[in-house]
Amino acid sequence: METPAAAAAAAGSFLPSFLFLVCGTLVATVLGAAHRLGLLYRLTHKVDKASVRHGGESVAAVLKAHGVRFLFTLVGGHISPVLVACEKLGIRVVDTRHEVTAVFAADAVARLTGTVGVVAVTAGPGLTNTVTAVKNAQMAQSPVLLLGGAASTLLQNRGALQAIDQMSLLRPLCKFCASVKRVRDIMPTLRAAMAAAQSGTPGPVFVELPIDVLYPYFMVQKQIVSTTQPKNIMGQIVFWYLDNHLANLFAGAWEPQCEGPLPLDIPQASPQQVQRCVEILSRAKRPLLVLGSQALLPPTPADKLRAAVETLGVPCFLAGMARGLLGRRHPLHIRQERSAALKKADVVLLAGIVCDFRLSYGRVLSRSSKIIIVNRNRKEMLINSDMFWKPQEAVQGDVGSFMVKLKEGLQGQTWASDWAEELRQADQKKEQSFWEKAVMPVAQHLNPVRVLQLVEETLPDNSILVMDGGDFVGTAAYLLRPRGPLCWLDPGAFGTLGVGAGFALGAKLCRPDAEVWCLFGDGAFGYSLIEFDTFVRHKIPVMALIGNDAGWTQISREQVPSLGSNVACGLAYTDYHKAAMGLGAQGLLLSRENEDQVVKVLRDAQQQCRDGHPVVVNILIGRTDFRDGSIAM
Repeated sequence: METPAAAAAAAGSFLPSFLFLVCGTLVATVLGAAHRLGLLYRLTHKVDKASVRHGGESVAAVLKAHGVRFLFTLVGGHISPVLVACEKLGIRVVDTRHEVTAVFAADAVARLTGTVGVVAVTAGPGLTNTVTAVKNAQMAQSPVLLLGGAASTLLQNRGALQAIDQMSLLRPLCKFCASVKRVRDIMPTLRAAMAAAQSGTPGPVFVELPIDVLYPYFMVQKQIVSTTQPKNIMGQIVFWYLDNHLANLFAGAWEPQCEGPLPLDIPQASPQQVQRCVEILSRAKRPLLVLGSQALLPPTPADKLRAAVETLGVPCFLAGMARGLLGRRHPLHIRQERSAALKKADVVLLAGIVCDFRLSYGRVLSRSSKIIIVNRNRKEMLINSDMFWKPQEAVQGDVGSFMVKLKEGLQGQTWASDWAEELRQADQKKEQSFWEKAVMPVAQHLNPVRVLQLVEETLPDNSILVMDGGDFVGTAAYLLRPRGPLCWLDPGAFGTLGVGAGFALGAKLCRPDAEVWCLFGDGAFGYSLIEFDTFVRHKIPVMALIGNDAGWTQISREQVPSLGSNVACGLAYTDYHKAAMGLGAQGLLLSRENEDQVVKVLRDAQQQCRDGHPVVVNILIGRTDFRDGSIAM
């Protein structure tokens, strides 16, 4: 039994421990509060109240250090400091008439240069206008940096103008999302975003820049802190809180920081995986290669990839950004009858392409074939493999690097020439059917197949093709041959209409010496018409060819036979060339009246572009139906 003396001794020892615990808790609480209020940081990092520098300069410095040459935008007060600072550093600021065009232009820059395309838009509606293009970039795996203005940090969730929860909107679409809370955080946040955009599977990233981290101290101070200090207690507390918030925004803002790129994380195939693929291919009798957009991603240059494919010697189909890799006419490049070829092949290498709707979810692959698939994204690589196909070897890694290693492992390997010859004969047979369709009569206007054949004959070696449409553009995809690598731009897996003007803008800026030929359906052109004002203002000479059949014909073809109505599918034979002339561009018309001058009109349009003028060629085409299961018209 405890004695009174023992109890007293225990109580005496407890009291100091209790007091120590209480004091420790108070100290921790005070230090925690001081840390959250920024008081500890400001003991060693000062606020330069006299500086006229602003956060836009930090943004521009990081972009410049990453080699960014163009910033696409539609101006808004939230982001003005970014635009002004970029202009001062020699980054060309290109403003469009709709934010979605700005993102499409940045997407095109990313695809053609292998760098990050950058776009800046204002808060609220400016940001929501980008959503379709950001989703398109996500599905096309394009590294795009979206900079979005926002209400000031103090006014978040308080009903400020154009203030919405932008982060929740963009998180499902972007690999990386961050909102900058202090000026000193701009540089590290942007560097992390740029690295995330290009690492692993490339894709869009989003950085939110509240207005009070972009403008200079003296301007933000005027908006936040009253010029006279209140006398009442509550007013003084509010005054101190606001002044402390302002100090935290700018503490350490102009201390030197790293601006340049962070290391990228690009997955690579292991030597063991490459060797297993070498062994599978070495035993093939009828090998087939399908090369997709991922193959053209850095770090492997296009010419090195082309050399690897040529040395490998396997007949191939090229899709997406891989179109044009082997030039206009190459004996290894097979263009037609892909489904039949895939069924006959005994080994199929899917390099940078996945089994989605474009490969009929994998159903075009023979179950007796050995399938090798290479992709940076493991989830997408194995899509539908639980249903319609099974890979013999699934390799997560960079496609271009893999192809170079595969070529090295198969050095000296050859395949029987009869397999490639069989594929070429099927190719030529299908091509002959297009010539037959080109001479078929149409009820009115011009035969679109014949027009596109003449376009193919007229395209120069330095042309870049941009595709935006359904019926007319779908036919063009069969008939037109890109002249070289990275000379073809289409929306990608999302099938987005409206990419044309933005893609053409980005392409011409990246390759000023190239001729940019943009093929539109008349429905799709409605999205891009106003951007000819952009082309004129910025002196961007591109050429638009509009297949004008006065309707959403790709939809009408199925809707009328199946549902018996053409509702909402009809358009007019609009004078798009005259509308473009109203915006300051050149306009030309092709119709049955001058059908013997198609090449001349195309040459005239080329000359107008070479003279520095954007041109619209309005081509009136007939509503023909040449469908035979292989070509949609």
